[in-house]
Amino acid sequence: MKILKPISLSCLSVSFAAVPFLQSGINIPSDESGSKHLTYLTPTNPKINISSTTVGATVLYNNLHLLNYGLSEDAFDFAYKGYQHLIAKRRINNANYLTICDFSQSSRNKRLYIIDLKNEQLLINTYVAHGRNSGREYANRFSNRPESMESSLGFYVTSNTYYGEHGLSLKVQGLEAGFNDRAAKREIVIHGATYIDHDYLQRSHFMGRSFGCPAVPQNESRTIINTIKNGTCFFIYHPDKRYLQRSKILND
Repeated sequence: MKILKPISLSCLSVSFAAVPFLQSGINIPSDESGSKHLTYLTPTNPKINISSTTVGATVLYNNLHLLNYGLSEDAFDFAYKGYQHLIAKRRINNANYLTICDFSQSSRNKRLYIIDLKNEQLLINTYVAHGRNSGREYANRFSNRPESMESSLGFYVTSNTYYGEHGLSLKVQGLEAGFNDRAAKREIVIHGATYIDHDYLQRSHFMGRSFGCPAVPQNESRTIINTIKNGTCFFIYHPDKRYLQRSKILND
């Protein structure tokens, strides 16, 4: 699926205008729990479509005001570059969504971003856990080893859902050898957890941690999972030099 279309360079100046957001509900898969905690964001500015990956990332980053929601431009640039690479290699079945876990941020922050690229909207911004042995408030250690209880960096593609000990959960496939390709063996999945939400944060100095899974708030998990399941791009970011220099997806 081709989402971005080229426009003339004379049109690019429009995209950098500072246009405010309206916070409103939008049509995404329903949350059976009736959760009201998800942050839904809809831009008021018109869509800007361009072909250049580098310029396109900058335009989208500014149009969606991602800096205002804590996402660094570096994190988005790497995510968007890898997303485009995976589309070109036909590794992504559903190109509508790009999910970014920005583990350069504190676990106290809402550092999970689900972006609807088809409609150019920041769809969901919420909390996400890192692995128990990756660090306390900040994640700074990463591993691909089974039983490491550490998060694994890089690009994943989401798969099918199932019901397990955490309820509805979403399988993911790690796409980067040496970094996250043991995700299935490690049983790394996206699931809900009670140790990763606003109420938990009020009782602790930082969020709870997982065994390596990117766990999300329990009362938001069904909506998140149903939105990004079945072949979307999922990226776990940290400015780790080893990963950034050796990732074949980012350096192809």
